[in-house]
Amino acid sequence: MPVTDDEEIRGILSMETVAVVGCSTTPGKAAHDVPRYLDEQGYDVIPINPYADEIFGREAYDSLLDIPENVDIEIVDVFRPSDELDGIVDDVIERGGVGVLWTQQGIHDREATDRAEEAGVRVVEDRCMKVEHRRLV
Repeated sequence: MPVTDDEEIRGILSMETVAVVGCSTTPGKAAHDVPRYLDEQGYDVIPINPYADEIFGREAYDSLLDIPENVDIEIVDVFRPSDELDGIVDDVIERGGVGVLWTQQGIHDREATDRAEEAGVRVVEDRCMKVEHRRLV
């Protein structure tokens, strides 16, 4: 079951490295403004966007699997439609070492997140990291 306990979410928010799948180059979009906020709060934000070379002055990667293996990813934050979550979970499982899969508000696929949990990945579903950070940290 997805994480809903505030203390556990607070612990997740204490992690440092967040790969953002669907990170946008367009200010005003949640997929840009939320990762920007996380970056400003001191998180190590790794943008994933196959149509961008750089976001926030950081190299953007085409996919989660393109991030170098020596980079530890604690949280994968998803800003893609729910119907893409299954493939993103495939990448999370293939990469290994990811502690948390976080899906932003409105993004959910119970079968995909069940598979992530079965692989040992904690899931925070249908919540905004920025909102939760402001509320709990």
